[in-house]
Amino acid sequence: MTSLPLPEAAAALARNGKTPELAAMLKAGQSVDAQDAKGNTLLMLASYHGKTEAVKLLLKSGATVDLRNEKGQTPLGGVAFKGYAEIATLLLDAGADPLADQGGQTPVDYATMFGRQEILVLLRERRGAAAKPTRWFSKLIGWMRGS
Repeated sequence: MTSLPLPEAAAALARNGKTPELAAMLKAGQSVDAQDAKGNTLLMLASYHGKTEAVKLLLKSGATVDLRNEKGQTPLGGVAFKGYAEIATLLLDAGADPLADQGGQTPVDYATMFGRQEILVLLRERRGAAAKPTRWFSKLIGWMRGS
């Protein structure tokens, strides 16, 4: 966790996709990689809540794409769970690791478990045959779905 905590006001802007206000806060000196009490960054919060324009701003502002929260999750893991394909593409284009361990699972596992086929396609395009589920239950679900 970074030494500078993430103020709730900044976290709320990211969660709600208030991009102009978030840009002003960053310009005024808010650290783009500050983390809240659970280790979530602005990028994690904006990604998880499907705020595409805020994600674009944060990536352009130098947000660390694979910075994990206290559960070991990355923004791509949250997006794979939620199913935001456009944000997944932005994160992957910024260098997010589709096989990054998320506390025992990967974004591929999340996408498989929750039936996020569009996300699975993106992850497989980026990592080819390496982007296979790593957990036995994800493999079982994939097998049952014919993946």
